[in-house]
Amino acid sequence: MPQQVTVSGGTAAIEGGEGGDSTHARRWWILAVLGLAQLMIVLDITVVNIALPSAQRALHFSDNSREWIVTAYALAFGSLLLAGGRLGDLFGRKRLFIASTIGFAAASTLGGAAQSFGMLVAARGLQGLFAALMAPAALSLVSTTFTNPSERGTAFGIWGGIGGAGAAVGLLLGGLLTQDLSWRWTLFVNLGFAIVAAAGASALLRRDVSSAREPIDIPGTLTATAGLFALVYGFAYAQNHSWGSSTTLACLVAGALLLAVFVAIQIRVAHPLLPPRVVLDRNRGGSYLVLGIVGLGTFGVFLFMTYYLQQTKGYSPSRTGISFLPLSAALIIAAAIANARVVPRIGPRPVIAAGMALAAIAMGLLAQLGVQSSYAAHLLPALLVLGVGLGVVFAPAQDFATRGLEPGDTGVASGLVNAVYQVGGSLGLALLSTLAATATRHYLAGHQPGLSLTAHAAVHGYTTGFWWVAGFFAAGALITGLLLHGRAPRPAAQTQGEASLQPASAS
Repeated sequence: MPQQVTVSGGTAAIEGGEGGDSTHARRWWILAVLGLAQLMIVLDITVVNIALPSAQRALHFSDNSREWIVTAYALAFGSLLLAGGRLGDLFGRKRLFIASTIGFAAASTLGGAAQSFGMLVAARGLQGLFAALMAPAALSLVSTTFTNPSERGTAFGIWGGIGGAGAAVGLLLGGLLTQDLSWRWTLFVNLGFAIVAAAGASALLRRDVSSAREPIDIPGTLTATAGLFALVYGFAYAQNHSWGSSTTLACLVAGALLLAVFVAIQIRVAHPLLPPRVVLDRNRGGSYLVLGIVGLGTFGVFLFMTYYLQQTKGYSPSRTGISFLPLSAALIIAAAIANARVVPRIGPRPVIAAGMALAAIAMGLLAQLGVQSSYAAHLLPALLVLGVGLGVVFAPAQDFATRGLEPGDTGVASGLVNAVYQVGGSLGLALLSTLAATATRHYLAGHQPGLSLTAHAAVHGYTTGFWWVAGFFAAGALITGLLLHGRAPRPAAQTQGEASLQPASAS
């Protein structure tokens, strides 16, 4: 018979208790299913980028319009994450995960079959919407499936590695599919991922529908969604226009005001969308800030390195993707080792700070690149250092951002993990693109025209961006030391949120 567990003042039926139930026995298969969905979400941010030139030729849209293929996904994904996380808390994460996975597959099919620019943009927006429902549901399911401290460290190490390496995998997959098949397969490929993920979730995940129905914070949901939408749109607009544009300024000011109103609402309402207790814990709040800084740096770095390899070094799309594999491998290995073995002994602060410092060093190495630099001698060492640095940041930060939560808060906390990373990435992409473009223009204006001037000017722009990211990561290391506490978690102890998942009674 199902047992009952306490969830936010109500009860939720699950298929057995953790001690010996079949769900617990299949927990690593559950992680594989959830990780597949996470990989699909993350790689879809970059897999389409390499296919854009081919899609543009096929659908005949302008250079000024192509930004919307990326922006439509980012707008829907970034602005709806908090709402998506709370919906999972209220209506059941398994149900929402399966439904959103199927919806993502349908949107991907629509995009792959698109016969017009408008149809492709609409499909990308729908992908972002369903990703905003799927991502927090998946992360909160990992958090509630792995409550044993030692196994949780390993699980989040794997999860962090998937999240961090997904962008690089997307570049590889996008290059191979575009070069060998068609740009449409960068969207159709999601069907395979989604079918396996939905079927696996249906078979493996336990039912977690709460019998308590807290009222949805409508004012909070509207202000958070509108505020995040305005910010992401403002950052994206600035990337292709200017920071001084009236549209850019209006969006950024409106976004900041709406989010300020959102914070005021959360302090006052009885059932907030984002309970203040979620972010006021030092380790959780610090982890959110760290993930925002990582997003601020990494989106632009992947873009600059892709342009450097393809336009400066003349690499093909598939060779460009393969060039990122060492970074992915280093990231996955470092994430698994750091979260499973190192963090339980010394705590999150020194590990995340060291990872940020390593990432800053890697940026300094990338800032030394020139037009004639070789991959093996100059780029590969930087990619390996960056992979290790990001690996030991991603996994502990995502883990501690979802520790110690009340069961009804795991969805919205997971949504916030993705939201800060996505909004940070949108800001970083716009900011770094502007800084790189400015540096490139100044370089062109200050040098005599020549055959290689354009290439040198472009590389100067990239390296300027790398120096800025080095500064972001160095600041992240300092912030980590100030905000996170250095206490190692006690292996035998469970957090408040984990303890509240223990069976209350059997029926």
